[in-house]
Amino acid sequence: MSNLGQFDSDFYQSNYTIDNQEEHCNDSTAYGNLYGSRKQQACEQPQPAFVPPEMLMSSGYAGQVFQPESNPDCYSQSPYIDSFDEEPPLLEELGINFDHIWQKTLTVLNPLKPADGSIMNETDLAGPVLFCVALGATLLLAGKVQFGYVYGMSAIGCLGIHTLLNLMSSSGVSCGCVASVLGYCLLPMVILSSGAIFFSLQGTIGTMLALVIIGWCSLSASKIFISALDMEGQQLLIAYPCALLYGLFALLTVF
Repeated sequence: MSNLGQFDSDFYQSNYTIDNQEEHCNDSTAYGNLYGSRKQQACEQPQPAFVPPEMLMSSGYAGQVFQPESNPDCYSQSPYIDSFDEEPPLLEELGINFDHIWQKTLTVLNPLKPADGSIMNETDLAGPVLFCVALGATLLLAGKVQFGYVYGMSAIGCLGIHTLLNLMSSSGVSCGCVASVLGYCLLPMVILSSGAIFFSLQGTIGTMLALVIIGWCSLSASKIFISALDMEGQQLLIAYPCALLYGLFALLTVF
């Protein structure tokens, strides 16, 4: 029993005593009283009275917000502001003029009609691309898929004629103008390929029609070139290489 008492006294060895516990309780009670007194003082402070918003606004800035005045003369004198009425049409900005396309088409269809050099000297590729696509489409309807040959021979022919005309003329010509003229003069070949849809051209009649179409295309192209480049007296010299080029298209159409 004496051993148990000794074990009891030695098991929990600590410096903490009952006096310390009482002191800690007294500190907690004092802190609670201090916090309660501060909360009571805050509740007893007088609350500010309600102030109407009119009084707040009247006591602030009474001026007006700055608003810039519009000056119509400033906008009218500005060179960077254009009205929509003064802007050119979209087709004109893209270089597509249906009046000129129609005049060039009539010039090609009528080889005896004099060509207007000012119109023919334009780089207009809308009509040539349309006629090239039409030629490929009519050949396709005739059972011949020749789109690659049409585009390839057109590109090589334009480069060859462009080189030849620059050597023959003193003023020179652009590659776009050559492509435009050769493309418009492809229209009679489209008519020949349209006939190949309904009947065969591999015969005497077909050969004669092909020769007529080749002469038609080459005569129209040479007429336009001499009027645009002021090359009078050289039409036959220009018509010969053009006839060779359009002869290739005729071979595609007939065979």
